[in-house]
Amino acid sequence: MRTSFPFSVKTPLLINRLRYIRESYKVVFTELLLEDDTRVGFYKESNGLLVWQGSYLTRSAESHLSWHSVTAAISTLVDNHELIAAIDPKKAVSQDEQLSFDLPENASRGDEVGTLEVDDIYSEEEQDEKIKAVLPTYHYKEPQPDDGSHITEDDVNVIITRGSVFEGGKYRIYNHFQQEKTEKETVAFLKKEYGIGGFSWTFADGGSGFVNFDSKGFSILYDFKDGLRYEKKLKWKEVGKRLEYLVRMDRYLTDAEREKMPAWISRQAESKPLPPPIPDKKPVCEVGSTVYLENDQRFTVESIGQFDVHLRNEDFPLVGRAVSREQFQQLLDTNPRNGGMVLSEQQRESLVQEQREQALSYIEDYLKDEFEITEPDFSDLTQIGLGYTTTEDEQHTIQVNADLEHCTISKLVDDTLYAQEKFSSLEEMNRKFLSILDFDSLMEVDINEIEEQEPEISADEPEESTFVSQVMQDVDRLAAREEPAEYDRTNYLAPYEPAVPEGPKAKFAVNVQAIRTLKEIEQRMASGGAPASEQEQDILAGYLGWGGLADAFDPGKDNWHTEYEQLKTLLTEDEYAAARESTLTAFYTPPAVIHAMYRALEHIGCVGGNVLEPSMGVGAFFGHRHSKFDTHNAKLYGVELDSLSGRIAQQLYQKAKIQITGYEKADLPDNFFDLAIGNVPFGQYQVGDRRYDKLHFQVHDYFLAKTVDKLRVGGIMAFITTSGTLDKKSEDVRQYLAARCDLIGAVRLPNTTFKSNAGTEVTSDILFLQKRGRVLEQDAPWIHVGETENGIPLNQYFIDHPEMVCGEMQMVSGPYGMRSTCVPNVQSPLAEQLDAALSTLHAEYTLVDEQEYAEEESGTIDADPNVRNFSYTVKDDVIYYRENSKMRVVKGGETALARIRALVPLRDTCRELINAQLENFPDEYIEKLQARLNDQYDAYRKKYGLINSRGTASAFREDSGYFLLCSLEVLDDEGNFKGKTDMFTKRTIRPAQAVDHVDTAEESLALSLSEQGHVDLGYMSKLTGKTTETVINDLTGIIFRDPVKVDTDGNPIYLPADEYLSGNVREKLQAAKAVATNDPQFQVNVAALEKVQPKDLEASEISVRLGATWIPAEYVQQFLEELLDAPYYTRRMVKVEFAAYTGSWAITNKKFGDGNIKATVTYGTNRANAYLIAENALNLRSTQIRDKVTAADGSVSWVLNKEATQAAQEKQRQICEQFQDWIFKEPERRQRLVAIYNEKFNALRPREYDGSHLKFPGMNPEITLRPHQLNAIAHVLYGNNVLLAHEVGAGKTYEMVASAMEKKRLGLCSKTLIVVPNHLTEQMASEALLLYPNAEILVAKKTDFKKENRKKFCARIATGNYDIIVIGHSQFEKIPLSAERQHMYLQRQIDDVIDQIALLKSSRAENFTIKQMERTRKQLKKKLDKLNDQQRKDDVVTFEDLGVDSLMVDEAHYFKNAMIATKMRNVAGISQTESQKSSDMLMKCMYLDEVTGGHGIVFATGTPISNSMTEMYVMMRYLQRGLLEKEGLLNFDSWASTFGESITAIELNPTGTGYRTKTRFARFYNLPELMSLFKMSADIQTADMLHLPVPELTGGKPTNIVLQPSEVQKRMVKGLADRAEKVRNGKVQPTEDNMLRITNDGRKLALDQRLMNPLLPDDPGSKANACVDKVYEIWEKTKEQRSTQMIFCDLSTPKEDGFDVYNDVRDKLVAKGIPKEEVQFIHDADTETKKAELFGKVRNGIVRVLMGSTQKMGAGTNVQTRLIALHHLDCPWRPADIAQRNGRMVRQGNLNKEVSIFIYVTESTFDSYSWQLVENKQKFISQIMTSKSPARSCEDLDEAALTYAEVKALAAGNPMIKEKMDLDIQVARLRTLKAAYTSQHYRLEDAVAVAFPRQIKRNRASNPCV
Repeated sequence: MRTSFPFSVKTPLLINRLRYIRESYKVVFTELLLEDDTRVGFYKESNGLLVWQGSYLTRSAESHLSWHSVTAAISTLVDNHELIAAIDPKKAVSQDEQLSFDLPENASRGDEVGTLEVDDIYSEEEQDEKIKAVLPTYHYKEPQPDDGSHITEDDVNVIITRGSVFEGGKYRIYNHFQQEKTEKETVAFLKKEYGIGGFSWTFADGGSGFVNFDSKGFSILYDFKDGLRYEKKLKWKEVGKRLEYLVRMDRYLTDAEREKMPAWISRQAESKPLPPPIPDKKPVCEVGSTVYLENDQRFTVESIGQFDVHLRNEDFPLVGRAVSREQFQQLLDTNPRNGGMVLSEQQRESLVQEQREQALSYIEDYLKDEFEITEPDFSDLTQIGLGYTTTEDEQHTIQVNADLEHCTISKLVDDTLYAQEKFSSLEEMNRKFLSILDFDSLMEVDINEIEEQEPEISADEPEESTFVSQVMQDVDRLAAREEPAEYDRTNYLAPYEPAVPEGPKAKFAVNVQAIRTLKEIEQRMASGGAPASEQEQDILAGYLGWGGLADAFDPGKDNWHTEYEQLKTLLTEDEYAAARESTLTAFYTPPAVIHAMYRALEHIGCVGGNVLEPSMGVGAFFGHRHSKFDTHNAKLYGVELDSLSGRIAQQLYQKAKIQITGYEKADLPDNFFDLAIGNVPFGQYQVGDRRYDKLHFQVHDYFLAKTVDKLRVGGIMAFITTSGTLDKKSEDVRQYLAARCDLIGAVRLPNTTFKSNAGTEVTSDILFLQKRGRVLEQDAPWIHVGETENGIPLNQYFIDHPEMVCGEMQMVSGPYGMRSTCVPNVQSPLAEQLDAALSTLHAEYTLVDEQEYAEEESGTIDADPNVRNFSYTVKDDVIYYRENSKMRVVKGGETALARIRALVPLRDTCRELINAQLENFPDEYIEKLQARLNDQYDAYRKKYGLINSRGTASAFREDSGYFLLCSLEVLDDEGNFKGKTDMFTKRTIRPAQAVDHVDTAEESLALSLSEQGHVDLGYMSKLTGKTTETVINDLTGIIFRDPVKVDTDGNPIYLPADEYLSGNVREKLQAAKAVATNDPQFQVNVAALEKVQPKDLEASEISVRLGATWIPAEYVQQFLEELLDAPYYTRRMVKVEFAAYTGSWAITNKKFGDGNIKATVTYGTNRANAYLIAENALNLRSTQIRDKVTAADGSVSWVLNKEATQAAQEKQRQICEQFQDWIFKEPERRQRLVAIYNEKFNALRPREYDGSHLKFPGMNPEITLRPHQLNAIAHVLYGNNVLLAHEVGAGKTYEMVASAMEKKRLGLCSKTLIVVPNHLTEQMASEALLLYPNAEILVAKKTDFKKENRKKFCARIATGNYDIIVIGHSQFEKIPLSAERQHMYLQRQIDDVIDQIALLKSSRAENFTIKQMERTRKQLKKKLDKLNDQQRKDDVVTFEDLGVDSLMVDEAHYFKNAMIATKMRNVAGISQTESQKSSDMLMKCMYLDEVTGGHGIVFATGTPISNSMTEMYVMMRYLQRGLLEKEGLLNFDSWASTFGESITAIELNPTGTGYRTKTRFARFYNLPELMSLFKMSADIQTADMLHLPVPELTGGKPTNIVLQPSEVQKRMVKGLADRAEKVRNGKVQPTEDNMLRITNDGRKLALDQRLMNPLLPDDPGSKANACVDKVYEIWEKTKEQRSTQMIFCDLSTPKEDGFDVYNDVRDKLVAKGIPKEEVQFIHDADTETKKAELFGKVRNGIVRVLMGSTQKMGAGTNVQTRLIALHHLDCPWRPADIAQRNGRMVRQGNLNKEVSIFIYVTESTFDSYSWQLVENKQKFISQIMTSKSPARSCEDLDEAALTYAEVKALAAGNPMIKEKMDLDIQVARLRTLKAAYTSQHYRLEDAVAVAFPRQIKRNRASNPCV
C-alpha cells in the first residue's frame, strides 16, 4: 500500500527529509566515473543540484534538479530497496570512483511540485535511520590540522603527481615547468588548471579521504578511525614549489607517461580543439571582448563598472543587459567557450574583500545605532550576533546570527534553529538584508509556529499555494458588499487606412454624429452604464475636428443655416466657443505619416513602456499605434486642451490615462515616459508655465522643451513640429535640446501634408530625439542653419542629409516677404518617401527596468502618476513603493508594515491640509482637516510612539514625506516630546494671494519683481489697466531701458534702477552715450549714470607695485633704461616682455647688463645683476642665490647662500622703491596710468538689494524674516552668484531655504542642492520644513552614499521633483563631474592657448611669449592625456546627471584650500598643493556658471576669510570667475600684484626670545577697489551692522590673565631656543628634531610644564591652576541661576592614564567642591545622540562646566542659554577659531546680559608667538569684513586686532615690542601725510601742465584783447 503526500503539506517527515538531504551535499564540484567509464558530475546550488555528463569544462549535457526532485529520487530508491543494494561496504572504493545512482524514469527532474511516494513498511523513524545509516556524509566532524603524523610528505607528493582532474592535465603541468615562469604566473596557471573540485583518495596505509582544491590551494582530508578527521592545507605557492621540485628531480611523470609526452605535444600542435586547452595565462575580459553566456548567446562587453558589467547582444544589437560583476564571473566560468576568461584575479579577489568590508560596515552601523556598541567583536565571521531578545511572554529566547563566510542568516529559538536564509553571495546578502537591518524585523517569529515546533527552512522548500485562498478571499469580499459593475475596457485600434469623408458637409455630419454618440455614452455612464462599445468607438473615431468648417459657425451663411442651428443646440456655450476657435488651428495628421513614424520606432526597438501624447486631439497616434505596443502592454497617457476632443479620446482609449487640460497644467511626472509621440500645436505665442517661462519659447518649442523633462533617460521623442524649430535664425531652442538630447534624425515634410484637412500649406518636420543622461553643452551640426547651393536657408542637418527632405526646397512669396517651403515630389507617394528616409535612423534603445525588476517582476506594477515618486501607497490592502515608472510591493516585518499603513493616511492628510492652506480654503474646512490630522496622529502615537523614533525612521524614512511628518512634533534638546506643532491648530502656510489690480505703476513694479522676477511690462499693464507706454512714463527714473539688449522677440528690456545703476557703470555710460546720440530717449540713462560714476582716483591714491600686470610693458622697459642708464646696445638687446595669458614677465638677454656698473653694483650684485633682480620683482618672487655643492659621492645640490641672498634682496627692495618714486613723476605717463586704473578697477558700483517687496507664498506666517534677510534673498534672486558672509546667528539657514523656494517658484531654477556639514543635514531639513511646511525635501543619510546605494540615491535626486536636496560635504565630493565635461574644460583651455599662440605668431611677438604659451599648452595636454587614460566608469553617477541648477553651500570656508598657480615661491599663506574637494568644487562651479549664466551658486559662511588673503581670491574664483576674467584678474599673480604685496619683515621667532625674517602677504593696497569687486557677489553682514540681541562683554573686551613662568619653564624655553639654533644650523637631522616639533613642544610648555614631563611639579602659578580658581569663583557666585562655563583647550585631550590638562582641571574643581557630574568633557559624547544629550544638560544647567577643543565644540554647539564665562587656556591657530569659540557664548539665546571671556597667558613663552600669528591674520580680515568704508591700504590695526597685539606684548614680557607697535602707528601717520603731500604735488603739476594752459587758451579765445 502506498500513501501519496502532496509536497504542499508541511509534515515534519518531509521537512526534515528535505533538509537532511540538502545538507548532506557539500558545496564542491564532484565528478565520478561510472562502470561504463562515463564521467558525470554534480555541484550543490542553493536551490538544487547542477548535474552534467562529461568533464565540467567540456560537458556534453547538463540539467538542474531541484531539491524536491533529488528528495523524490532518493525516496524512490529507498522504497525500491535499490539505494542500500547499490552500496557494498565490503567493496573498497578506488580513488577514481564514487557512489552514484540513475534517476528512475518517473522521477521529477524540474522545479515542478510533484508527489512523494512513501512505503508504509517503514515508519518515519525507521526511514530516517535507514537513510542515515547508508549516507556517511550526514555526520560531519570538523577536521583537525595534521602535523605530518597521518598525512605524510610522501602522501602529499603522490597526490600531487596525480595531476589535475582534466584530460592532459599532467602533460600541461609538466610542460609549464619546462619554461621560465614567475611564481605569480605559476600560481595563476595552477588555479586555472585545477579549477574547483576534488576527488576521493586511498592513502598508503589503507585509510580513505578526500582531496579538494579551490582558488586558495589544496586541502587533503584523512578519515581516521573513531570518526576523527585530519586535514592538511597547501597554498598554490607551496604546490607550485613541490611540482617544480618533482619535475626537476624527474619524479613527476611515470616512464609510460614520459614515452607518450612527444605524441601529446604533436597532437596539441596539429589540432585546434574547441574549447582550447587551458592556457598558461587566463584571458582577461576587457571592454570590447566577446563573451558566451547562457545558451551560447554572444555578447559584447560595453563597459566594466565597479559594481556591474554592461553587455550588448551581438545577434540583437538593440538588446542590452547589465549584470553584477560577481554574477558575470560565474556566467563566464560556466561556459567553456570563454576559455577561462576572468575580469582579472585582482578584481575578483578585491570584489569579495569589498563586499566583506561593506557587510561589516553595515553591521557596525546597526550595532552602534541600536545598542550603542562601538567596538563589536568581528573575530569570528561565521557567527556575528545581530540581536538577542525574548518573546513577549518571556517563555522563549530569540537570537539572530550572521555568517559572512557562508552568506547565511540564522534565527535560533531556544538555541534551536528556527529559520535560516541563505544568499548566493555577499553582494546579495548586503543588498537584500544587511543594508536594511531592523531589530523589530529581525526578531519577528510566529509564536504558534514555535509552539508546534515546526521551524521554517529556506526558500527551497515548497511553499503553500495561495492562489485558491486568494480567490476565495476575493469571492468573500465581493459577496460581503456590492460594488459598482466593472466593464471590460478596451483601447480603440483604427483601420490602417480609415475612410475620410469628402466635402465639408460630410465632415460636419460625422462630427455631429460623434458628438451625439459621446453625449449618449456619458449620460449612460452617469447611471452606472458601460463605456463606449466597439461600434460606438467606430463612430467616435470619425470625429475630425472643425478645421476648414468655419462656415458652420457663421449665422449669415444661408446654405449652412441648418448645420449652424444643430451646433447651437448640440453644444454647450463653452464647447461651441472652443469649436469655433479651433476652425483655424485644428490639424489632422494623415495616417500614412503616423504609420511611417511607428515603423521607424519599431526599427529602433521602441515598442512599449509608458507612451505620452501631449496634444492628442482624439488620439490619432494612439489609434494607429503599432501592434507591438499592445503586445508589450504599453501604457498610454494623453493630454488634450479641448474638452470635446479629450472626452472622445477617453472613450476611445479606455485603458489610457487622459487629462483634459493644457499641457502647462497637466500633472505628469518627470523622467517617466519611454516614448512621447504626436503632432505639437504650431503658433507664434507663448504658454505660461513658470518652470519654462525663462526660456521664452514659442508654443511648439515649449512642447519640445517640457517633454524632454517628462522622458526618462534613453526615452525617445517623435514629434511633428513646424519647420521653424530647425530653420529659425535663433539657435536658442536647438542649443537647449542638443544639450539634453541626441538627434536620431529628422524628416522635412512637404507643405501639402496637412492641406486636405487644414486647408493651408505649412512646412513641417518630424523630429526624433533621444534623451541623454546629463546636460552637456555641445556644438552639434543641427544647431546651425546654413544655405543650400541655391542660397536657401536650411538647417545644416538637411544640407548634410538631403535624402531626409521629402520634396524640394524652394523660396516662395509669403505675407512677410520671401520664405522657404518644401514643394512635394509628385513622382512617388509620400509613404514611400518617408519609409526610405526613416529606414536610415538608428538608436540604441532598451525598455526601462528590464534588468532592475527582473528578479521581482511579479511584485511590481506600473506606477500610478497620482502617487508621488519615492513614496509609499496602499492599493487593495497591499503596500507599494513607487520608484519612477514602477511600484514594487513592500516586504518587511509585520510591525514595520503596520507602521507604514498608519503613516500613509497621516502623510496624505498632512499634505491635503497644506494644499488647503495654500489655496486659502475657509476656516471650517481647515479645522476639519486639522481634526482628522489630530485623530490620525494620536492613534499612531498611542500604538507606535513618536514619529521621531528609530522604529518610524526604519519603516518610513525612504518616503518622500518622512521629514514632513517628523516636523509635526516639537522635541526638546534630548529628543523628548514637548508638544504638537502649530499645524494642528493654526494656519502655518501663507497662501498665495493673487493680486489682479493695483493703482500705481510703482506698486505694479514691486509685484512684477516679486511674482515674475523681472520687469514684465505686460503684467504691469494688466495690473494697472494702463497702457505699456503710460507705465513706462510713470516709472521714468525708476526703470531704465537697456540700450544694448533685447528679448528673444526683439522687444526692449527694462531694468529696475538698482540693477541698471550698478555694476560696471563706466562701461554702461559709454554704451548709453553711444546710443543716445541717435536716440534721445536714452538721455535719461546718460543723466542717471553720470550721477553714480565713482569719483576718479588721483595718482596719490593709487598704489602701484613693480609687477602689477595692468601696467604696460613699455613703461617697465623705460624705467629700467632710465634707472640703470643703460648704453644703446644694451637697450637694443634687453627687452621687457609680458605674456598676458600666463601672467608672466620676462627680461631678455639679461647678461648684457653685466658690464654696467649700475646693474652690478648700484642696483645689483656680482651674483645677480639688476635685470635678473628686476625680473624676479616683476614676477613677485624674492631673489635667492644658491651655491653648487658637490658631495663626496659625486651628488650635486644647491645650497642657499644667505649673505648673497640678503644682499640681492636688499637691491630688489631698492629697485621696487625707485619704481614707486618714478612711475607717477612724468605727468603724461601719470595721466595715462590713472585713466587705465580708473577704467579698469574703479568702475564698479555694487548693487544695493531691497527685498521689502517680497511676499513668500507658502512660508510659515508665524515666522517674520528680518530686513537684512529679505535683502539677502533679493540678492540671490536678482543678482549673480552670492556669498552670504553673515555673522554667526544672522539667520543664514532661513535665507538659503527661502531663496531656494522662491527661485523655484519664479522658475529661476528647477531644484536646489544645499550642501551642509555632515552632522547638520537633518537639522537643515527640519528648519526648512519649519519655514516652509509644504517644501518637498530629500535628505541624504550616511548609508545613501555607500557604494551600493549611491547610484540609487542620485537617481532619486535626478528623477524626483524636489524643491531642496540636502546632502553633507563629504557626500557632495562623492558625486564627480563627468570625465567628458572635464575633458571639455581642458580642451577649451588648450584651444584658447593655441589661438593665442597663432595670434602672437601672426603679430611677430617675441619668442618668450610664444614659449610661455607653448609650455602652458603642453601642461594642459598632459592633464588631458591623463584624464583620457583613466578607464571610464559608466556606473558612476555624475553631477550633471542630477539635474541640479542651483547650488547652496553652507560653511563654505571648508572649501577654501584650493591650489593657486603662482610664480611666487616660499611665501607664507599661499597654497600650491591642491585639495581634492576644493578642485572638485571649482569644476562644479564652472559647470553651474555655464548652465545658469553665473546665477546658480550661493555660498554661506560666517568666516569667508579665516587664514590668509588667498582665501578671498579663492572665494572670488568660485563665485566671480567671469568678472575676474573680464577684468584681467583671473590669474592669481595679476590679482595679487594689483591689490597686495609680499613683504619680508622681522617677526618674533617661535621661541619668543628673538627675531627672524619671514616673507608673507601682509600688506594690501587699493582696498576700496578690491572691496567693490568682492562686494559684487559678497553680501556682508557684521555684528555692528546687525545689532543682534547678544550679551555684552564685561569691560567691553576679553580679560587677560597674565601669569609668570616658573623657573622650570624659563629653563625649558631657553632649551627650546638652543634646539631651534641647532636645527637652523643643520646640527641635527630633521628626523631627530625640527621646527615643527619645537613649536609644538613650546605651545605645550606654555600651557603646562607637565605636558613636557609628567614628573615635573605642578606649578601653583600655571594657567591651569589660574583657570581652576576663576572657574570655581564664578561657579560659586552663580549657584542660584545655575550659570554655565566653557573651557577651551586644543593642546591636550583626556586620557585614562598619564597626565592631561582636562582631568587635572576637573580633579581640582571637584576637590574644591564642584560635583564631578557637573564637569564634563565633550570627548565623552562620541555619538550624535550623546552629544545632543550633553548639550541639553548644559543648556538646563545640569552640567555647569564643559571642556573641549575648538574642533569638537565649534559649529553646531548650541549651549549658550546659561553661559556666563568662557576660558581660553591656549591660543588656536586662526582668528576664525577664536570667533567660533567666542560665538558659542556671545550669541542670541543667552539669558545673561553680561558675560566674560578670559584669556590665560604665560609670559616669555610660546604664547607670544601664537597670539602674534593670530594678530597678523586678523589685520586683513578686519579690513575686509568691516561694515565701514575700508582704508586705501591695510596698515592700521583695528580694535580687535589691538587686543591680540596687547596679549602678544604681555606674553613676550618685552617692553620694546610695545614700543615697536607705537612706532608702527607713527609710521602709518607719516605715510598718510606723505600721501597727502604727494597728492597735492601731483595735482599742482597736472594743473601747470594741462589745466592752466587750457584755461589760458579759453580765456584768450573769449577775449582776444588779452
